[in-house]
Amino acid sequence: MTRSYDSGITIAAHASVDLQTHTQLSDGAWTPEALLDHFVQSGFATAAITDHDRADTLDVIQQMARERAFPLLVAAEMTTRWRNSIVDILCFGFENNPGPLQALCDAILQAQTDTSRRVYHHLVQGGYLPRSDESDLASIVAATTCRQPHLLFDLFVAHNPGLENDFEVMKAAGYQLCTNPTDAVVEAVHRCGGVALIAHPGRTDGYATFDADLLDQFRAEIPIDGIEVYYPRHTPEQTALYQAYADQVGWFVSSGSDSHRPDQPPVKYRAELSRRLLERLDIRVM
Repeated sequence: MTRSYDSGITIAAHASVDLQTHTQLSDGAWTPEALLDHFVQSGFATAAITDHDRADTLDVIQQMARERAFPLLVAAEMTTRWRNSIVDILCFGFENNPGPLQALCDAILQAQTDTSRRVYHHLVQGGYLPRSDESDLASIVAATTCRQPHLLFDLFVAHNPGLENDFEVMKAAGYQLCTNPTDAVVEAVHRCGGVALIAHPGRTDGYATFDADLLDQFRAEIPIDGIEVYYPRHTPEQTALYQAYADQVGWFVSSGSDSHRPDQPPVKYRAELSRRLLERLDIRVM
């Protein structure tokens, strides 16, 4: 496994980077080709495609990046659960030994597929779907881990338009987003030779929302390496808090847009904001 760039490249401190983006290989609308073309045409110095729970796409994406002579970082975003809350973990630099992380990706995909099948058949038996349609089920279980719950819910709403805000039926059917334990993901990334960072720690829409006290508790339990400080939904107060915390404990700092589609494009963050992380990944920032 090789990177799309030679180790030891140098970029300017003011150069543009974006270290969290997504494509159709997980839950984004970008094709990988279109997103890479956007990075090149918009003058990004480097970037990361962090598709959810995918370590098996590295070769394909890196080949696309090589064809464009673009230094794309090796990365993924893993869906995890800590203390019964969702915590997404950004993983970087695992290209030399992706096996441990891939095993967790395989496990979560299998768990989500098994869950989707059970929920689908439960909805059919309960009369919420008119009949068992193997083509409907096949399209759901052929999707990525993070897309399956959305496709299942969309199918449910299509046949039950008055229940789009009633989640009790779906919960009773066992509807859920499957996850890996946070500690298992971080341990796997470290075995791969990479680093793990908390993604979007200030989000409030179904994720653990971190303040300094919760970060202390998390750090006491999980050997995490850093945090995504710069993120579009963070308030200025959150950004200041996370940067100060990272400085205090020596964490790597990441900066990412979480772009999923062209009408929500990548953000040009200054490379110097994530200098230590980039240099850990063999990109010198001058």
